[in-house]
Amino acid sequence: MSARPHPAGSLAKTIRALKGLIGRCAARYWPILCLWQDRLMIQLTDFIIDCPNPMKLAAFYAAVTGRPIKESHDKDNWAGIAFGEIELAFQRVDDYRPPRWPDSEHPKQFHLDFEVDEIEPEQRRVLELGATLQKDFIGPEGYGWRVYTDPIGHPFCLCRNKGVTWIDKRAVFPY
Repeated sequence: MSARPHPAGSLAKTIRALKGLIGRCAARYWPILCLWQDRLMIQLTDFIIDCPNPMKLAAFYAAVTGRPIKESHDKDNWAGIAFGEIELAFQRVDDYRPPRWPDSEHPKQFHLDFEVDEIEPEQRRVLELGATLQKDFIGPEGYGWRVYTDPIGHPFCLCRNKGVTWIDKRAVFPY
């Protein structure tokens, strides 16, 4: 099947119509476009976890991830681990009450996922660091996740997703 050529006038007319439509839409939706443009100035900088001892919990996650704890001006109340532009931070809460996953009366409120290339060696490592295995969702093909809690009760998962490849020690997802 061959494509029928468009007469030059027809193409020009289509372009003019599109320009007019774009102009009317821009005028009509300008306030929304401006708000959207302002949103581009937002950036996630920290994911903050409440805990009774920030340095102790930061040490656990530093060992899990192999990343150093950042220098802090207030080590009694704050510790952090940099992940590029985002910091995983730990903040002291005097009356800390841990979640009791999967108990909905004391819900988890968040959890962390860590993609791994092999579940078993990473599981041995996090258990030695003080994690507790809670539930296994690994399927027969070896893909899925396992839920753990850190030493003070926050849930996190070690995940192995089908199709993930590793380049320079970074997970590359197929989607």
